[in-house]
Amino acid sequence: MKSAFVTVGTTSFEELIAAVTAPETLQVLRSLGYGRLVLQVGRAAAAPAPFRTAAFTLDVFRFKESLAEDLENADLVISHAGAGTCLETLEKGKPLLVVVNEKLMNNHQLELARQLYRDGHLFYCTCSTLLESLKSIDMSTLKPFPPGQPEKFAAFLDRVIGFE
Repeated sequence: MKSAFVTVGTTSFEELIAAVTAPETLQVLRSLGYGRLVLQVGRAAAAPAPFRTAAFTLDVFRFKESLAEDLENADLVISHAGAGTCLETLEKGKPLLVVVNEKLMNNHQLELARQLYRDGHLFYCTCSTLLESLKSIDMSTLKPFPPGQPEKFAAFLDRVIGFE
């Protein structure tokens, strides 16, 4: 049974939670073979009630110290466009659909999502296009995200600071 993981990070992104738990969206997820949906709802005023049927499970939580296990167990990640969440998901090699929060001012999240999309690492949409995106995108076309190289950054800092 495939699992989808939705995360809004530390924010309140109620539109994403509502869009992903809409009956039509749950039906599309089931038709794509997902039998489990895990929601990290952050600061949302209201959280949907978890449920379990023979064919589908919805698990809900607000916060955890780490999302690493949820990301590891996911076959698909649907996320807000926070840089940390995007990079952690991509570094784990998980297919990622970013949902941009159009209500944010000076939307740097959209810039990040667009660039990672142009580079072939993820797909992005808005809450109003989530359903169509789930129906039409082909996650198998995504390119692996190159691993980070922190040693290069450390060497750069050493040169800048004069430790070299």
